Amino acid sequence: MTRLTRYVTLELLPPLLAGTLLFTAILSFGYFFISSQWLQGVPVALVGQWIAYQVPDTLVKVLPMAVVLMTVVAFGRMSTERELVAVQSGGISLGRVARPAGVVALLVTALSVWLSLWVAPRLNVETRGLYWDVLTGAGLSQLSGKTVDLGDGVTLFMRGYDPATRELQGVRLERWESGNARLGTLTFADRATFENRVLTLRDYRVFRVDFGAAARLPGAARDPLTLPGTVAQTFPAIRSGATLRVDTGLSREETLAKYADAVGADAQGWPELITALTKPGVKAAERDAARVTLNRKLALPFANLVLALAALPFALRYGRTLGVALGLALLLAVAYYLLFFLGLTLAPLLPALPEAGVWLANVVFAALGLTLLRRA
Repeated sequence: MTRLTRYVTLELLPPLLAGTLLFTAILSFGYFFISSQWLQGVPVALVGQWIAYQVPDTLVKVLPMAVVLMTVVAFGRMSTERELVAVQSGGISLGRVARPAGVVALLVTALSVWLSLWVAPRLNVETRGLYWDVLTGAGLSQLSGKTVDLGDGVTLFMRGYDPATRELQGVRLERWESGNARLGTLTFADRATFENRVLTLRDYRVFRVDFGAAARLPGAARDPLTLPGTVAQTFPAIRSGATLRVDTGLSREETLAKYADAVGADAQGWPELITALTKPGVKAAERDAARVTLNRKLALPFANLVLALAALPFALRYGRTLGVALGLALLLAVAYYLLFFLGLTLAPLLPALPEAGVWLANVVFAALGLTLLRRA
């Protein structure tokens, strides 16, 4: 039995590795092709580093396709060459023969969970920082004229950005009290720099404003005795200076990852998601979004296990040649991803149980695989 396990495993690994390399190369070339017009003159080593940073996230997406290819190619060949018939005639069940495929798929699932929740989010952030700050040199230019949330109740607006000096120009920071929406601190600065999690404001002016008190100013203006007190209540603090350092909730790289691209980077990992789900005071919408994201980051890795099961009956029936096997693998993978994205679309419509939408594709393909195996 040990020899059989070793034999089947050796049949599985080559198509798994080949499929992983093939699909990763295709997606990586797609990333490079889309961005190539902005990478002219960039050293090849930096471009290679930028692509390498995206590999973990790419692997999470392509490993299910590689597992399908592994199953269809390996078991299709063994079925075509009558090896499975010979083994079963010796009293060994198909389930026993297929056990190595389940073990390999389970190991790939564990690897994919680790990449999805711990490795890919961190590297996705570093990828955006490398792209905007180093490869293109645009830096924070994409954020000019936008108001962005830096976390901890701080929002940032800047009129412009100078890539040569890495300075923000015409900066406005806003921070509003959580218990009083009309009481806020507005900070204006001519120039600023943003490194790590620190905004360094130069030539700044800080105004603490109570707009609730400001509503009483027109009436107070008619009474010289109450006007000074009302003004003092409206502006409880005003100060200015040369330099002010502000700690932000997002780092420079995290800000680029979240706001520089049209679609923000997938930067939430296990620590961030668990914090959003368990920390007191988190908004209900953010908690629900974290719940969907965590299930999505688990459901896609478990597709490796589900698709290995679903692909097995197709391999036994149709996986006769490499061309047919590759086509069948792509067809199954595309069908899974279409159903997976459909489930993600349905998840927000099921606020009581969004997991039903996120795990829809896994449940359907697992049921399909079990049903077809019983008939095989």
